[in-house]
Amino acid sequence: MTSLRWAALVLTTTCAVLMSAALVSGCASLTESSAASTPAPVVPASTVRVAYGTEPDQFGDLYLPATSARAIPVVVMIHGGGWHQKRDLTYFAPLAQSLVDRGVAVWNIEYRRTGGAGGWPMTLADANDAVEALAGTVQGAAGGRLDLARVHLAGHSAGGQLAAYVASRHNLPTSAPGAQPNIRAVSLTTMAGVFDLSRAYSAGDRFLPAFLGAPADVPDRYAVASPILHLPLGLRVNALHGALDLTVPADQSTRFVDAARIAGDPASVQILPFAGHGDFGNAMSPAWFVAHQTILESVFG
Repeated sequence: MTSLRWAALVLTTTCAVLMSAALVSGCASLTESSAASTPAPVVPASTVRVAYGTEPDQFGDLYLPATSARAIPVVVMIHGGGWHQKRDLTYFAPLAQSLVDRGVAVWNIEYRRTGGAGGWPMTLADANDAVEALAGTVQGAAGGRLDLARVHLAGHSAGGQLAAYVASRHNLPTSAPGAQPNIRAVSLTTMAGVFDLSRAYSAGDRFLPAFLGAPADVPDRYAVASPILHLPLGLRVNALHGALDLTVPADQSTRFVDAARIAGDPASVQILPFAGHGDFGNAMSPAWFVAHQTILESVFG
């Protein structure tokens, strides 16, 4: 790499860190500095917890932007953590806030997970039900202001698999959780996602046995849960992955995008040379800055 290209990379990464930090500095609420530089909003930004089912983990946090607009686009965010109970939606909270500060609504969902009440098929069913709730309890909590024709999906790691699963529901057999959906997304952004679950199992993914079992024992489960087998999605696909990812190989994203393109979907992949697996879950990281910009470009294009 020439010194000029290296300098450009360092400058780009440094700027990304600074800009990402600026996004996060106003996460929790409208700060004094932001209030001083922008007009007071007509409607304050707000966050409300909404249940989409009766089980303890069937809920989400709805973030509404500081706007009086009557047609607000929605980003559904699905956290990762190996489909396991040890991780929850809280690490996505600052990421969600950085998006809502840019004028979109965010539906940051929780779901039943392994180690708790989740696994097959509950985890997949919850991802579906949480998205379908946009037309019901979530829209009610938003005062009818959500634009359900502009729903966008974003997921990290295992949440990337769930987001892609939600995007593929219309291609699933009628017996699969969430088949024949009412809510159809218009874009999908994944961060270090898992799309070919049999391949992931063969590569040693330690979370899949608890989530689905072994492919040799339950091949039908793997067939249903692997988004790479249910293309085309009929929407814009943006797959982001870190070159330094030691948890999910980057070829999960490259192979998924290649297959999506062959199937006819507009799809792109970005392999970030500076990013590891967990960086996408850190609102201060350059990886999240890239994901943040990618999501907003899909929303406002």
